[in-house]
Amino acid sequence: MQSDNLSSIQTSLRVIPRDQHNVSRKEISPNALRVLYRLRDSGFGAYLVGGAVRDILVGGHPKDFDVATDATPEQVKGLFRNCRLIGRRFRLAHVVYGREIIEVATFRANIDDGSGDRETDTGGRLVRDNVYGSIEDDAVRRDFTANALYYAVEDFSVRDYVGGFEDVQNRLMRLIGDPVTRYREDPVRMLRAVRLAAKLDFEIEAATAAPIPQLAPLLAEAAPARLFEECLKLFLSGHAVQSFLGLERYGLLGALLPESAKALKSNRSGALRRMLLEGLKGTDTRVANDEPVSPAFLFALLLWPAYCRELMSLQAQGTHTVEAQRRAADRVTLHQLSMIALPRRFSLPMQEIWLLQSRFQQRQRKRVMRLLSHPRFRAAFDFLCLRTAASEEHMADVEFWFEAQQHPDAIAHQEANQHSDDGEEGGDERAPRKRRRRRRGAPVAEG
Repeated sequence: MQSDNLSSIQTSLRVIPRDQHNVSRKEISPNALRVLYRLRDSGFGAYLVGGAVRDILVGGHPKDFDVATDATPEQVKGLFRNCRLIGRRFRLAHVVYGREIIEVATFRANIDDGSGDRETDTGGRLVRDNVYGSIEDDAVRRDFTANALYYAVEDFSVRDYVGGFEDVQNRLMRLIGDPVTRYREDPVRMLRAVRLAAKLDFEIEAATAAPIPQLAPLLAEAAPARLFEECLKLFLSGHAVQSFLGLERYGLLGALLPESAKALKSNRSGALRRMLLEGLKGTDTRVANDEPVSPAFLFALLLWPAYCRELMSLQAQGTHTVEAQRRAADRVTLHQLSMIALPRRFSLPMQEIWLLQSRFQQRQRKRVMRLLSHPRFRAAFDFLCLRTAASEEHMADVEFWFEAQQHPDAIAHQEANQHSDDGEEGGDERAPRKRRRRRRGAPVAEG
């Protein structure tokens, strides 16, 4: 299926000379240049390719640099002592310079003549592909035209085989080949289309966008661990709001976060959606300011609508509030794990953030002090602040706990006095203390 789709594509080389583009070696990692020059000096073709070229063309500053070459992975490894070979589905060479990795991929062919290693499943999804070919083959094998641009160090030109240069100028994401076939090969391409359009402020070309809503359920066939990584790229790269809106627009939200999508649809007031967007906006701000962002907080935000919906359902069935909260947290987490492999180091703090929300209504001195010292207090308080975007009823809690952080002793003393005043008017101060001592013993029967 794939070879028929791509082998029919006609390529036409367009060489964009140095004076007609803005890709400069100043924007390229020195380590990537080392790899390019060593491959070239050893007689191999070598090009900077993909996102790095695309991002520089639109004025960005890429962090990752990929190289495409006609050298096999084994030949690359022979040239670099600091190289390791990885991958089964796609055999790649990683050239390691400290914390930076330059990924080197061999040109891949369109047609498997039996000499290589390619395999697809019954649905057309590509499960292994290590058939090598020419640069023209490699260009049409890439997913989007914007990612099929090659920068050559020998003459500093950009080489375009599928019209990617023009699409970048027009800020357009266009799939190479038949969109339905390409999405069936790899359903995650639908998420990549949304993510790259959000990141680059591109539009998804009409024919590329058209099949996405219908094919969105194919995401269930993708590896959960891969979907987790894709979620981090979608929401923790500085364009979370636009990514979320793109998922909604193209019908992917229900496939990726099914329980939250149902909850948002049933929330007529739109309060949950407002809160979610406000939280994603804050995440984008933190990324822009180079501040840390937590996957646990992110997923607490993304799955909060699902948690609220499940909690209301359990309470409507008569489940005790505390038990309902725990069951709702467990159920939502379990349902989402079937789609996205959320590690326990993130899912457990996520649940803690949810379960701590009800404790912000407590004012007893010991409970105030205990919550202030909780390791998840700060994250849970930030989450409480976000909830004011959905409902102002939480504003009083936010104000109290803000003061509690500034002056914990004064707040605790004030609340203790307030509870002391709850005794009989004009009574002895020792009376309230007697009642507290009685509560520590056996329950006192009413009546």
